[in-house]
Amino acid sequence: MTLTLPKMQTAPALRTREAVIDCDIHNTIPDDKLLHPYLPARWRQHLDSFGIGFYSQGAYYPRQHMNAARTDAWPPGKIPGSDLDFLRAQLLDQWQIDYGLLNPLYLAGEQVIPDYADALATALNEWLIHHWLDPEPRLRACVIVNYEDGESAAAEIERRATDSRFVQVLLPARTREPLGRRKYWKMYEAAERHGLPVGIHFGGAGGWPITGAGWPSFYFEDHCGMPQSIQSQVISLVFEGVFDRFPDLKVVLIEGGFAWLPPLMWRLDRSWRLLRDEVPHLKRAPSEYIRQHFWFTTQPVEEPGTPEHFRQLLDQLNMDDRILFSTDYPHWDFDSPEMAIPGSVPKELRRKIMSENARALYKLE
Repeated sequence: MTLTLPKMQTAPALRTREAVIDCDIHNTIPDDKLLHPYLPARWRQHLDSFGIGFYSQGAYYPRQHMNAARTDAWPPGKIPGSDLDFLRAQLLDQWQIDYGLLNPLYLAGEQVIPDYADALATALNEWLIHHWLDPEPRLRACVIVNYEDGESAAAEIERRATDSRFVQVLLPARTREPLGRRKYWKMYEAAERHGLPVGIHFGGAGGWPITGAGWPSFYFEDHCGMPQSIQSQVISLVFEGVFDRFPDLKVVLIEGGFAWLPPLMWRLDRSWRLLRDEVPHLKRAPSEYIRQHFWFTTQPVEEPGTPEHFRQLLDQLNMDDRILFSTDYPHWDFDSPEMAIPGSVPKELRRKIMSENARALYKLE
């Protein structure tokens, strides 16, 4: 298949070759009927009648760009992220990506019919295998699970654990309960047992406002407020004792930034020193759990007006081996490998961010 790519995407031909591992690529289904071979007859009929139908109990604000996509990322006659050949040419080949991690934002846990959520998660994982992983060896994928049912999610993890191309479990930032709650622990137990990180991605709609003060008015507020949800999940996982129970569990924060993390750790440590009698199960300061158990992706990386301030942020974070490069393709706020990391970052640290941290975390060769 021959594709004509936009003129704006000619920069990679000029860049010096370096390893690149993209930890956040969004693929999607061009036609729901592609799930038919992987669904029982009962749910195939339901799919035909109602569609994938994420009946979320929360607001979705109109996106500034249709499908939240780049204007040049639409394959002929299809929606962004739905055509492997187009994605291969415009992303994997154009930017010389060594590995790309698929995060399809089909959040089975948002279904209100539990059995349909279970069937949909299984079908989506089969679709990933046959339509993406089998034909493209550079791709890896997240396990789609019905995360609101810990036992069901654990069973789906068990089904996929023998396929080394599934390297992570995918959850949204907004769930029906904080992710530290016990209803999710079976899922964490299975993920830890098989050495699979749990990725918490921007998005979701658990039925609650994104702010502590209620529903905002604009997409801009919803988009920029997502780190609030991610911060709440970090706090919940630490203080509910998830990492004391699952000491080898790894969590990746995807598409939520990270400049907020140092002051959050400072605040949590101070509060813990004052209120630690309430949580005697915590054996260490919250910042120690965070530095041991969390990773995070670059897109959307915070960009201070003064370049040296970015290096100061990394020094305060003190987690150079936990930063993972991501493009967020095909979304409108895509970060190119050429421009995502400020020039003030030392060469060796850039190499770790662009590829080696992800290679170690996901056990990629």
